[in-house]
Amino acid sequence: MRGMILLALLFGSPVFPQMIRYTILFNGRNAGSELDTYSAGGRVTSAFEYNDRGRGPKVSAQYVLGPDGSPRRTEVTGVDYLKSPVNEHFSEENGASQWKSTAEDGHAKSPGFYISINGPFAEQAFLVDAIRKTKDGRLKLLPAGEARVERVADTTAESRGRKLHVTEWAISGLGFEPSPVWVDDEGKFFASPGPWMAVLREGWEDVNQHLYDTQQKAADARYGRLGKKLARHPGKPVAFEHVRVFDSETATMREDQTVVVIGDRIASTGSTASAKLPPIVERIDGRGKTLLPGLFDMHVHVGAVDGLLHIASGVTSVRDMGNTIDDVTRLKNQWDSETAIGPRLSRAGMIDGSGMYQSPAGLVGDTPEQVRQDVARYAGLGYIQIKLYSSLKPELVKVAADAAHARGMRLSGHVPNGMIAREFIEAGADELQHINFVFLNFFRDKVKDTRTPERFTSVGEYAAGLDLNSKPVQDFIQFLLARHTTVDVTLVAFESMFRGRPGKASPDFAPIMDRLPAQVQRGAYIGGLPVTAKNDQTYKDSYKAMLAMTKKMYDAGVPILAGTDSTPGVMLHRELELEVEAGIPAAKALQIATINAARLLKQEKDLGSIATGKKADLVLVDGDPAARISDIRRCRIVMKNGTVYSSADVYGAAGIGPAN
Repeated sequence: MRGMILLALLFGSPVFPQMIRYTILFNGRNAGSELDTYSAGGRVTSAFEYNDRGRGPKVSAQYVLGPDGSPRRTEVTGVDYLKSPVNEHFSEENGASQWKSTAEDGHAKSPGFYISINGPFAEQAFLVDAIRKTKDGRLKLLPAGEARVERVADTTAESRGRKLHVTEWAISGLGFEPSPVWVDDEGKFFASPGPWMAVLREGWEDVNQHLYDTQQKAADARYGRLGKKLARHPGKPVAFEHVRVFDSETATMREDQTVVVIGDRIASTGSTASAKLPPIVERIDGRGKTLLPGLFDMHVHVGAVDGLLHIASGVTSVRDMGNTIDDVTRLKNQWDSETAIGPRLSRAGMIDGSGMYQSPAGLVGDTPEQVRQDVARYAGLGYIQIKLYSSLKPELVKVAADAAHARGMRLSGHVPNGMIAREFIEAGADELQHINFVFLNFFRDKVKDTRTPERFTSVGEYAAGLDLNSKPVQDFIQFLLARHTTVDVTLVAFESMFRGRPGKASPDFAPIMDRLPAQVQRGAYIGGLPVTAKNDQTYKDSYKAMLAMTKKMYDAGVPILAGTDSTPGVMLHRELELEVEAGIPAAKALQIATINAARLLKQEKDLGSIATGKKADLVLVDGDPAARISDIRRCRIVMKNGTVYSSADVYGAAGIGPAN
């Protein structure tokens, strides 16, 4: 033993494997762990898992790192977030690389850093170390792309009388914004802090808030710089001339119109032939283009980069359906003041019951008094709505509904476990989140626990077999209509789950694949819920049933909302395409995403249509989305509150190419 210690001192490296354990937190609760073991010869093993409301990965990873810090071999096995199999392999020999997984099979004649699709957090530190060893701070990624790092902040973490110097690095090239990662002075992963999900070295969990605040300060500064760079404030009136205007009130188009904006308001709108323009005016040629009211996404969970993605996509108003109070308030203040780019933000406050399936965001209510206090807190902060979640005790739904309604707030949510949708609405809910809960209304005897992924898989198994013309279904739709219940269907949130297959581009991303950052594209090939040869077609048919149910509710007069609960901005376009695929006319889908949403939010006096005196929230797109709904993707100019944005430039700031 003494000799081994002497060798370690002489050669400056540990003889024994170094084991580092991490705690994974969701909303401050222990939800999983990562254990990384570093051995001689650049060998690293990692065991990584967490439980997010019954979802979450469980993987084992093995690496052999080269002298430059890049993996020479990678093996990752287990299950992914949706419990689909993970079987990922990479190797580099003599400068040539090859990789294979359930989603990919490729090779390259030159080396590069292979990013695992389902790898542990330690891999981020490997990447930082490898990039820092390059001459120019750039590193080729495999299968495609390039990564760069920027040193963002240094701090001393302090916990339980201990101190440790750590550094925040921001990795560019992996997603829509730089990915922050904290490492120690040995270059090993230390933390990924956050209010929802946090990963911290074991024993240092109490530094999460300090690291997150430091990280957030740098992120706010970055988005502030982008806001100044990309926002244009016209010093004179702006006229959109010879443009096709979407009349959201009637769901029709008006040809050859001119719309004049002065400051933050629409000053006039009418035929170009009769238009009278101010003597000094900025002219925008609208020939061949359509001017729409700013779009609404009625189901989001916002983050900072989402502001860019929404505005670039023409989404000027959103409804956040569950977030941390501090984060959503900070973003609302930034976007309202235009110190950062983002849409108008309405907030719904989430309330859930405690337990292992508790939501990672929002407040907890296990007693009537707690629920009333939660509602009062949200109301006092200016929230417009309460959203209940799956672990809330069913007997507390009426308590929440009464408290919300007494304050003029709406109540909606997931149907709590132990209830069905009809009972949820009878207890006072004004709205349902997600089309799957409509189907679960008919599967009570087949579903054990809707807090778990069973709320997805059971719909995949049984929705295709539900007779949508049956009396129970027709009665339920009439019940929704009689109760004036709104349904936030979020069709796009389920498309990749039910239609996505490993190795094939998921249909929600397929139309924009070539515009996305290279590493983001890989996620579109992972697949969705685990399927077998036996139920593959059943899941596809069940998704068709979701579309058909949406159309039946729409035809009956049940109010449908356009919400995504998915990738911001670009997926609202897909949501509208799916509504049209379901059979809703394109012009009516546009109406749903404009004036109908504004009315539900009680904002129709200022927003939702193009009319004199209303706020100047406008979207100029190439083509005619009422004739071809996919033209909605071809955003050119977005105006929010009279501020002008180039869609292409704002997309570019998030690494997305412009629409053709």
